[in-house]
Amino acid sequence: METRYNEILFRGLVVDVEHMEVKIGGKGWHPYQIIRHPGGVAVVPLHDNGTVTLIRQLRPAVDELLLELPAGRLSPGEEPEACGRRELLEETGLSAERFDSLGSIHPTPGICDERIHLYLATGLTQGVADQEAYEEIDTIRIPFAEALALAEIGAITDSKTVAALFRAMRRVG
Repeated sequence: METRYNEILFRGLVVDVEHMEVKIGGKGWHPYQIIRHPGGVAVVPLHDNGTVTLIRQLRPAVDELLLELPAGRLSPGEEPEACGRRELLEETGLSAERFDSLGSIHPTPGICDERIHLYLATGLTQGVADQEAYEEIDTIRIPFAEALALAEIGAITDSKTVAALFRAMRRVG
């Protein structure tokens, strides 16, 4: 990719916004604004009895309470699996014996460079959640098949959750 005129327009707590011009093949130079994000992790906590723990939390960007997987932002230098284990414990109180990668996704590649690493967590043990001061999270535990059905009919709209649930389905059968 050939770029010119890169400038950071905004530096935020979570994201930066960069303006650049990109050469698109023979079509010339075109302006783009890119949201720079450190990336994150989402975890499918699958219990031995076939249930999954989901969380419900307010997402101010869409002004809705969304049903999602436990997830969070990578800290500088943090490995994705370590982030997933940390977020799973903080948000749900769960710890896992096994963390298996389900790959990664780019949820909004048209405007953002965010990459979300997806994991299947099994061998779960319940502990005490320790949510961030700004989080108000409710956990729900439902059959895995029900979570898949909610994703299929659009009752779960969070893209990382939908992708991870269906990738986990392929993994566990």
